[in-house]
Amino acid sequence: MVRFTVLASGSKGNSTVVSGGRTRILVDAGLSCRELFRRMRLVGEDPETLDAIVITHEHMDHVNGLAVTARKLGIPVYFTEATHRAWMRWLTPRRQMTYAQWLEQCRKQAAERQAEVEAAAQEGEGDEPEAEAEPVAMATEAAAEAETAAELKPDAVWPPSRKDDPTWLPAVEYFEAGRPFEIGDIGVSPFTIPHDATDPVGFVFCAEGVRLAVATDLGYIPPNVKAQLQGLDLLLLESNHDLEMLRDGPYPWSVKQRVLSRVGHLSNEAAGEFLENGYDGQAAYVILAHLSESNNLPELARVTAERALNGRASLLANRLLLAAQHEPLSSINF
Repeated sequence: MVRFTVLASGSKGNSTVVSGGRTRILVDAGLSCRELFRRMRLVGEDPETLDAIVITHEHMDHVNGLAVTARKLGIPVYFTEATHRAWMRWLTPRRQMTYAQWLEQCRKQAAERQAEVEAAAQEGEGDEPEAEAEPVAMATEAAAEAETAAELKPDAVWPPSRKDDPTWLPAVEYFEAGRPFEIGDIGVSPFTIPHDATDPVGFVFCAEGVRLAVATDLGYIPPNVKAQLQGLDLLLLESNHDLEMLRDGPYPWSVKQRVLSRVGHLSNEAAGEFLENGYDGQAAYVILAHLSESNNLPELARVTAERALNGRASLLANRLLLAAQHEPLSSINF
């Protein structure tokens, strides 16, 4: 049996379980580990049976609970290499200094050095700064040696322990967009999507002859994505915002521009355009996903999609469902 369960979909967290044969895959981990497990149990899924996690991209609403979930279950995580690196950079602690702060620090140091030179010149001690250079250099060298010695102490812990390393995962596997691979009984076909992440992808999953697609977080639908979203049994498609609600809504103009861009999010109208003119109409289920809570209404997304499907929706084909942010969608079985 093949099963598809959307646990959450929206800007506050995204996660879906795909089951086929003896394999269960978690697609994204955008909720906390505790909430993921709670929602899985609500729909009759046992978290302990998960075999792997696959990640579409590194944005917070797709990876929030990733590390804790993978560690708790001891399962591998599948990324593109670029997405893994971006996720690690985001998690790795580092000293924070803005360019303006660094510039101010340089100005202060230059001013102090200039003040010392001027004071020495006024006192007629032109030769003394050179004489003082050696003690200063010796002090700097001594400090560096002390720092190096501290780093090489026998009791120093390096590399950091797993507990101290926020990027540690039980196992990491890399894949490339356009190169299908398998996880147990499920075939996975990743494809590139246009979104403002490092290396974002969508997926087509295939098990027991059933094809299931996940296509969210994309600014538009290019030809390569259209080609992937054909001959499906289930399509999870983004319908993020209503154009008028977004333009009149509370977001700053810069955020509105990002959402509306070709690497932003798919509007109700864009999703409808694809369903009407680019979709072959073969899927048994079409699930609208990643609906904005601020810039969309479920009724608007549904009406736009129903109009685009133009009467093709029925109990046997193109049954239209809406994924929610705060509760899981009932499992769909094939």
